[in-house]
Amino acid sequence: MDLNNVLLAVTLAAAVSAPIPGHAAGTEAPQPPPATWLRVPFLHGLFGGPADSQSELTSLDRANAWINSPPLTASDLRGKVVLVDFWTLTCVNWRRTLPYVRAWADKYRDKGLVVIGVHSPEFEFEKNVDNVRTAVKEMGIDYPVAVDSDQLVWNGFDNEAWPALYFIDAEGRLRHSYLGEGAYEQSEMVIQALLKEAGADGFDRAPVMVDPEGPEVAADWRDLMSPESYVGYAKAENFASAGGTITDKPAIYDLPSHLRLNGWGLSGDWTVRKDAGRLNKPDGTIAYRFHARDLNLVMGPAASGAPVRYRVLIDGKPPGPAHGTDVDERGVGSAGEQRLYQLVRQPLPIGDRDFEIEFLDPGVEVFAFTFG
Repeated sequence: MDLNNVLLAVTLAAAVSAPIPGHAAGTEAPQPPPATWLRVPFLHGLFGGPADSQSELTSLDRANAWINSPPLTASDLRGKVVLVDFWTLTCVNWRRTLPYVRAWADKYRDKGLVVIGVHSPEFEFEKNVDNVRTAVKEMGIDYPVAVDSDQLVWNGFDNEAWPALYFIDAEGRLRHSYLGEGAYEQSEMVIQALLKEAGADGFDRAPVMVDPEGPEVAADWRDLMSPESYVGYAKAENFASAGGTITDKPAIYDLPSHLRLNGWGLSGDWTVRKDAGRLNKPDGTIAYRFHARDLNLVMGPAASGAPVRYRVLIDGKPPGPAHGTDVDERGVGSAGEQRLYQLVRQPLPIGDRDFEIEFLDPGVEVFAFTFG
């Protein structure tokens, strides 16, 4: 079977494998099981003549900075198979794909594969290069990372979501793309096919095996009934505190006596901005009624070096064995940097739960809830 037929077969396999929804830029990307969202993987380069040579890779010249590598250009990468992985450090959908991307980078590096992570931020604090460097180190990313704070590389690929994979052959042509989680074996088949076309051989054809931990563990899609939810008023939905949101100025909020599923509310002195809520005084609370195995919260102190202590309750009690990696069994934790915090990972059975997080110190900024 020639390469075009191999890639066509992989494309069709991906289309019927029901990939898991990605985190779409500028949208509320739904995450209901069974997952069905898919942008059909690329067609140009499979049939007919070649695509416009290197049209996407040339956008790497627009990166703000590089981590783990000097700047890479399209001409530097000629002769290499390139996997471009768009990510942002708080996206849990991308975090769950990372074990596979790391494993592919390690397995095929000596066979001619170059993995390039392109960090294109969603939130303002993700534009800080130091925050990206910290995330790269903590997540064990050793392949080149292009810092795309202005999303110019994103625009050069006409990208739409996190995570997103773009497969480029040794001639610099885009041959396949995939948005969202899932289809890992099909993606690895594309890598192998492109490497073989470039003359590489002698690699193990069996798919990589990964052993993820913490936020990198695949979602429990059967029990996932809560969507990503933003705190900032630009994208917030299902806010249940009386009086609604007071925008861009301090206000006192109270929690409602009862929350419906996926409803949430605030108590205490908060300023709700377009992209986040900021606690002005100690002892502010956020409550959310959710249905999922995992609950994560994108948050952190507004001022560097000013950690914020917090306490988590599930159904009014300390989480015990349902605690996440960023909180102990008593529900106690501290937010020392702006990032994704895993606060709940509950054992079976999964049901509707009332989550509360009380911040004992002021100055925390809270951006979004995600679930898994």
